[in-house]
Amino acid sequence: MVAKRNPESRNPETRSSQRRRDFAPVHRSRHDVRPPKKDDAAAAAGELDRLIHERIRLGMVSALAVNRSLTFNELKQLLKTTDGNLSVHARKLEEAEYVHCTKSFEGRMPRTEYRLSPQGRRALERYLDEMEGLIRATRQG
Repeated sequence: MVAKRNPESRNPETRSSQRRRDFAPVHRSRHDVRPPKKDDAAAAAGELDRLIHERIRLGMVSALAVNRSLTFNELKQLLKTTDGNLSVHARKLEEAEYVHCTKSFEGRMPRTEYRLSPQGRRALERYLDEMEGLIRATRQG
């Protein structure tokens, strides 16, 4: 007995278009996604202090919170970053008055030292409280 072939199976275009339909991506509208609630983790993330949230600046503020002061080179080594990157981030924290910078000389070598300001310490405490809230909301969700 000879098996009958489907005439469409011989047409390569028909087969490929069938495959495309079988593996077509599922498109979802923006209405399929649940809108975030006010107490949701997404809402909590929107409240984070963006100035501190950046990795290098958070590292600087955190390191200065547990040390009386740190030099530019100590921070650079600790955060594993470049001179230019550290100086840009340090300047942003200085402009926000989160850190104080003191420049001096040791012999003929310049020495830049950073200390966390009281305002910077309060900003870090707020940031940590917000992160803890975000973590709680994520674990409950």
